[in-house]
Amino acid sequence: MDKNTLSHDGTYLAYESAGRGPVVVLVSGAMSTGATVAPLAAPLSERFRVVVYDRRGRGASTDAGPYAVEREVEDLAAVIEAVGGGASLYGISSGGALALRAAASGLPVRHVAVYETPYAMSEEELAARARYTENLTRALAEGRRGDAVELFLRLTGLGEATIQGARQSPMWAGMESIAPSLAYDDAVMGDGGVPRELLAEIRVPVLSIAGDASPGWMREAARAIAESVPRGTYRTLEGQTHMVEPDVLAPVLADFFAR
Repeated sequence: MDKNTLSHDGTYLAYESAGRGPVVVLVSGAMSTGATVAPLAAPLSERFRVVVYDRRGRGASTDAGPYAVEREVEDLAAVIEAVGGGASLYGISSGGALALRAAASGLPVRHVAVYETPYAMSEEELAARARYTENLTRALAEGRRGDAVELFLRLTGLGEATIQGARQSPMWAGMESIAPSLAYDDAVMGDGGVPRELLAEIRVPVLSIAGDASPGWMREAARAIAESVPRGTYRTLEGQTHMVEPDVLAPVLADFFAR
């Protein structure tokens, strides 16, 4: 990240941009930095000025704390102001929930596209999210960052063998370093259910996307988002999972942001 801006509470936010044209800001999800969504910037930068930033508490960004979801909305406001004062947003996973909250708050946003924002679609899933929040809060309060990462990986559906393999991998130290930010994504997701009243306040066009090879509940959640906003569109991408291919996603986003 070669640039930075200052958020309202004194947090330094690292960002970089590429391309020319209308601004598009990419918002990463849990356990990720701006580098995670950077591969999407290259194809989009042929038509847009694409901005990638590290959310607070990860990558090259700082974290003035204490945390509140409103601070992350202010972070997005600071990034948008730094790059011209208006933007379209793309958020993946829980980053989509943040992008939707930002649009509902009245930020100068033109379009919002989200990919597989993982809202719970059943009472069983809501109960699992509540248990996750409780266990995550305890693990982080006790300084058990590795356990916090394990809790998140289980929530995403990874098996125990895969999780234990990840613990032995070179990437584990980096995952533990940003483990406190798991609480931020958990807060952004609210109680885990679709926030229909909040979504109804969004006045800009919203494109909600899912991969047709992802679990059915993710497609249901994506459809529910599109149905809950006044100007929503739902779309699936053939053969795609939660690890969506940038070259498949980029043309869809480009067509939407160009409207």
